[in-house]
Amino acid sequence: MNPSAPASLPSPALFLETAMAFRRSAALRAALALDVFTPLAEGPLDASALAARCGAASRGIRILCDVLASLGILQKDVDKYSLTMEASVFLNRHSPACMADAFQFLSDPFIQSAFAGLTDAVRRGGTPQTGSNVLAPEHQFWLDFARAMAPVMAFPAEMIAGILGAGAAPRWNVLDIAAGHGMFGIAIARQNPNATITALDWPGVLDIAAKNAHGAGISDRYHIRPGSAFELDFGSGYDVILLTNFLHHFDPATNQALLRRVHAALAPGGRVAVLEFVPDEDRLAPHFAVMFAMNMLVHTASGDAYTFAELASMLRDAGFASVERHPLPPGPQTLVVAAK
Repeated sequence: MNPSAPASLPSPALFLETAMAFRRSAALRAALALDVFTPLAEGPLDASALAARCGAASRGIRILCDVLASLGILQKDVDKYSLTMEASVFLNRHSPACMADAFQFLSDPFIQSAFAGLTDAVRRGGTPQTGSNVLAPEHQFWLDFARAMAPVMAFPAEMIAGILGAGAAPRWNVLDIAAGHGMFGIAIARQNPNATITALDWPGVLDIAAKNAHGAGISDRYHIRPGSAFELDFGSGYDVILLTNFLHHFDPATNQALLRRVHAALAPGGRVAVLEFVPDEDRLAPHFAVMFAMNMLVHTASGDAYTFAELASMLRDAGFASVERHPLPPGPQTLVVAAK
């Protein structure tokens, strides 16, 4: 051995994989479009048999499934492919927990195309109000979001309702701001038969939330208020106000002004529940929250992924007396609860 040789040589592997990471999402998106996973729920299949089920070429399915197996999305034994436990739960369309539509939405060309402007967004510090900014009234993005993401949010919504103590609570008056698919308010209504939910969002989005409420059997306690969260009068006397996946779209000053209105709309002792992707104070982890800040850079003019300290400061400056954080494993989000 040459004693002067370095113990290890530098490798460009990280940069190669990062430069071509689009291949991973492309492989998953193609597999979902071909519905590769549902036939495999019935048992292992080789490439020819699976191709026949998917209406695709055997060579194409073999290459695609080898990639998926290499990524750990599928398993391969000799020449047959089968589902991992996670794929069986989340990618098989016969599974009650299937999130296939959500994963297709998250890899949608509209979302990916916004990142083509990342360099310009970095120079500007955000995205101009024209172009990929998703905050325009009645943007099609939110209709697609509401349809696709409800299954993903169903479990965290139930966790949040549990953390808030909905099941043991008396009659609650709940305001769900930017309700989207409505799953967070619906979960509270399911756990608390005395809760009344008022959902606020754009009209088209509320149509989807109302359908979800009907499916959950709580339509009689679910009311909608179409319009902008920055223009509508919230009213007053709410026991709980939900602000889920909303504050990250705006700058701190805008959020503080909104939170002051939220504080005023709560009954004494009422609480606001804020759901966010919360990075650590050094902004290096968790990885998903750190990456999410880049979503806000390319999709909004001034949004961000805020640390707990930043969220707590906004809430206290808006008049809230106490602020608590509740991680929601195994997902990447954190619930922040503040009391009036």
